[in-house]
Parts: sequence; structure tokens; C-alpha cells
Amino acid sequence: MSTQVHPAAVVEKGAELAEGVVVGPGAYVGPNVKVGKGTVIQANAWVGGHTELGEGNVIYPFASVGNNPQDLTYRGEPTRLTVGHRNQIREFTTLNTGTMKGGGLTSIGNENMFMAYSHVAHDCHVGSRCVMVNNSMLAGHVTLEDYVIVSGASAIYQFLRIGESGFITAGAMIGRDVPPFCVAAGHGGALYGLNVIGLRRRNFSSDTRTAIKRAYKIVFRSDLKLADAVAKLKSEFAAVKEVQQLAAFLEKTGKRGTLKDASRVRGRLAPGGGDAAGEE
Repeated sequence: MSTQVHPAAVVEKGAELAEGVVVGPGAYVGPNVKVGKGTVIQANAWVGGHTELGEGNVIYPFASVGNNPQDLTYRGEPTRLTVGHRNQIREFTTLNTGTMKGGGLTSIGNENMFMAYSHVAHDCHVGSRCVMVNNSMLAGHVTLEDYVIVSGASAIYQFLRIGESGFITAGAMIGRDVPPFCVAAGHGGALYGLNVIGLRRRNFSSDTRTAIKRAYKIVFRSDLKLADAVAKLKSEFAAVKEVQQLAAFLEKTGKRGTLKDASRVRGRLAPGGGDAAGEE
């Protein structure tokens, strides 16, 4: 399949377009851009900076991919953006390159969906099969592990981590780390149990879901100190890799700390009266 560049597109000298790339009318591709096989850059999309796109991505009209970081310390250094394979980058999405102080790289994995007006700031690292819903935003230096959903009109503060299969509800403003498999909501954020629906959709077994639920209660609903709770998880659930994953995440909690369970923050259970560790 041959590369197709519309006569009304601008592809700068130095850009590398692999076999089967399509560049639509009014689109721009900068001189330091590499585009992988079968990627489609639709009409009026902008791809620039030191950016590398993998195979089979679709960039929709008016998306801005690889532009300079929105950071006052940036001085034009050749920082980078890498995007994996089969991502959908919808209208008016912005994916910025990194900064030197943050390692110089913003990275995106595979098969993610960035809905319209979503924003990934400098030095963020997004895993694979994540969804960022309309108007959701990542500040600088945020990490999303795999299968994270960031719902509409929500925001993640700088230097935070959202663990695998984390679910951020609509309108949330998250100010601390969100552990794997958890639901977070509210201004500043609190945990509302497990992302049980997400775990079912990923075909986690009932036994695994039960073990994660017990682990959640040990960490977030007991009076144990965090270090003691993590040690308990390591000893009692040594054979459950998902619980060990949760323990490893908690051991690396950043300066802002980890969100607390909503019942401990506000003295109440999750909305609707359900168990804060998720209903089975």
C-alpha cells in the first residue's frame, strides 16, 4: 500500500513516512517526525516536534501532536514524544513533548483512545489500552498504567501515578496516587472501592477479585499503618500476583501520598450505600 499525501498537506523535508501512511488536506507533518506504517493523519491535524508515531494510529482533525510543552522553563530543547501502535487521537487532543528536567520524553503506549479535547502534558507516560474521555487532563509528569480510564472533565495533578485498571470518575480532581484496580472520585480525590466492572471485563477470576477486595480492606479500611498493611499483603497473598502488584505500587508511593478510602475521609460509604471495596 503506497503512502498518500494530499496536495494541500504540508510535509516538511526530513519527515519520514512509512508505507501506507495517509496525510489529509491541510495537515502538517514537521521535519523531525517519523510516522509508522498505516498511520492516518486526517485533515488539518498537526504533528510536529521530535515525534515518533508507530503503526496504525489515527490522528483526527485539529489534534496537536508533539508540540512544545506548556512549561515556562522550556527553552526549545529537542525533547521528544513517542506514540505506540493503533492509538486513536481524536479532535483537538493535545499531546506535548517532554522537558529536560522531566527526562525529555512523553510516551504513549498502544491501543489508547484519547477523546476530543483531552490533554497529555509534558513528561507524562501513558501505558496501553487506556481511555481519556472528553476534556480530561493530565498535568506534567503523570503516569497512567495500563487499562486506566480517566472520565470526562477530570484532571490529574502533577507527578502522580494511576495504577493499572484505575477508574477516575467524571469531574474528579485527583491530588494523590490512585492504586491499581481502584475507583477514585471527588475534588482532591478519595477511593470508592474497586473497579469491579473493569476487572470483570478483563476476565479476572472471582477468586482473584475476592483476594484484591480483601487486600483493599486491609490497606484502606483497617487501622494498620501502610507499611504494616503492605507487609501483610506480601505474606498472606504471596500467590496472588495482582495483590503483589498492589503492594509494590504502595511501596513506591510518591511525595503526595496515596488517596484514602472515602469512608475514612468523609465518614461515609461509597455513593448508593455499597461496600467501599466494591460489590461482587
